[in-house]
Amino acid sequence: MDAIKQNTGAAVNGRKRIMGLLARASGEELQAGWLAIEPKPDVHSVRGPETGLVMVRGRVGGGGDPFNLGEATVSRATVRLGSGEIGHGQLLGNDREKARLAAIFDALHQRVEHRGTIDRLIDAVESRIEAEDRKHAEQTAATRVDFFTMVRGDN
Repeated sequence: MDAIKQNTGAAVNGRKRIMGLLARASGEELQAGWLAIEPKPDVHSVRGPETGLVMVRGRVGGGGDPFNLGEATVSRATVRLGSGEIGHGQLLGNDREKARLAAIFDALHQRVEHRGTIDRLIDAVESRIEAEDRKHAEQTAATRVDFFTMVRGDN
């Protein structure tokens, strides 16, 4: 029984990672991935794509009392492939087509024959995000001030 729970947990975490990266993919990356899929699958809309608002909550000091920070625009879509797989796409912003493509890729990743193509797309998105994060960290580090090396005046 533990092996089944472990495999299910790994699958959920893997899908969570994929959906998170699809949400952070650019529209161009998703369009290029869609063009690489041949033959195109039968895709039926279950929900959306639609745009709405969600309340963003924060915590005082990062761990204290919760408070409402404000609202954020989100887009979501749910699709069903002709073969029965269901995919979900959710992302910040109002790009409905991007949400629809993310849902399609989520559904396609459940099919063995498309998994390699989707994994290549996911790897490219992850590499781009890591490079952007690295560049941002380098730019931030260049402005860092180390107060322990500063000399205090003679008092």
